Amino acid sequence: MNFEIEQVGENIYEIPKDDKMNVPARIYASDKLLEEISEDDTLEQVRNMATLPGIQKYSIVMPDGHQGYGFPIGGVAAFDAEEGIISPGGIGFDINCGVRVLKTSLKHEDIKGKEQQLANILYSKIPVGLGKGGYIDADEDDLEQILERGMEWMEENGHAKEEDLERCEENGRLPGNPDKVPDDAQKRGVGQVGSLGSGNHFLEIQVVSEIFEEEKAEVYGLEEDQIVVMIHSGSRGLGHEVCTQYLRKFEKQFPEIAEELPEKNLMYAPMDEELAQDYKEAMYAAANFAWCNRQAMTEGIRECLDTLFDSTEVDLLYDVCHNIAKEEKHEVDGEEKELIVHRKGATRSMPVGRKEVPEAYSEVGQPVLIPGSMGTSSYILSGGEKSPEISFGSAAHGAGRLKSRTQAKEDYWGEDVQRELEREGILVKADKGSTIAEEAPGVYKDVDEVIKVTDNLDIARKVAKMEPLVNIKG
Repeated sequence: MNFEIEQVGENIYEIPKDDKMNVPARIYASDKLLEEISEDDTLEQVRNMATLPGIQKYSIVMPDGHQGYGFPIGGVAAFDAEEGIISPGGIGFDINCGVRVLKTSLKHEDIKGKEQQLANILYSKIPVGLGKGGYIDADEDDLEQILERGMEWMEENGHAKEEDLERCEENGRLPGNPDKVPDDAQKRGVGQVGSLGSGNHFLEIQVVSEIFEEEKAEVYGLEEDQIVVMIHSGSRGLGHEVCTQYLRKFEKQFPEIAEELPEKNLMYAPMDEELAQDYKEAMYAAANFAWCNRQAMTEGIRECLDTLFDSTEVDLLYDVCHNIAKEEKHEVDGEEKELIVHRKGATRSMPVGRKEVPEAYSEVGQPVLIPGSMGTSSYILSGGEKSPEISFGSAAHGAGRLKSRTQAKEDYWGEDVQRELEREGILVKADKGSTIAEEAPGVYKDVDEVIKVTDNLDIARKVAKMEPLVNIKG
């Protein structure tokens, strides 16, 4: 590294602004996490983010940060909504990849001895892996409505309850425009509404093992020994195609921008350009698809649990996206400004008093959902008071990778990992062994350390901890 890193507060590090940077770059981490973050190109990438025009306050990488394309995973950057930019690389290929948690009326003892049955029925009902279809049969006309109306369409067509919308970020709908979504992307989406996908996507049965804040847990409807279900998935091939095609359009229309960038994956378009607005509307449509995708899987999970258990209640706790750019108001230099906040592998984390918090949680703050690996704890937190000030209302989105997928497959054998997890009481069912190797617990940072930093900084506060019992991998 040919730049300095200064510690400016507890768990706050900064790369000072230089002649190429428009703002300083910030890293939220412990000493241990900073050392791990320094092992790849994450710090160079967060520094590169700070060179982009219209960026406000500072570029940010979260404690789970690791190297990505353009922006690091765990990257957050906010730009002036009118005079700034929009960058597909600051959002990611899997638009609105996100997490939702379903709370159930089941206790741990209710599912003991039925773990294999649970794994089998979920695996048979929810399509996993590349392609493989979707849980609901949506044709081209349905897809157009999904892209435009998101969760509203799901409710009208009997696939969602009213409270499912209320407990989704943005109520499960952004102002998307199907006409801006490329035809190739739409073709990839038609048969995939209600599918898990591959890679690090998962469906996990968990048990609440610890409550940190009783009042907040009660509002969220959580208690110890309760069974919850966590879903991690996104916009599938549709979102990937939207990102890919618009990146090419940006490069073709703005070659002078591409030539000046420190890294080509930072490609952007000025917000006042028509192409930037087209991409935003297409990206929002893909986000709507992702919410519907997770909702369709929710419907499948409700059916599976109803088949195995009598009168099981399955309610949505919350659904939050972590690959998105959205218009939000934040204070900059003492003035409230309309910004377009890019979160790439970062979760929105809004405290009490912000309009983004659902009414049901207005007294305790927005639920923040942070999964670990398939062998470690996951957490539910609440939006922290400091998050609007220091992270544009953002928190980490997971444990963060330590090893690439290639390295993981060299270091681990899927069947060995599966057997070791089973000895620990965690049942894993996957499309293929290589997927398990790529997602082995040793591939990830220490999620407890990530949560500790997040809580210390007050960008999100610990509410509950969950342990994995059954994991379905794509």
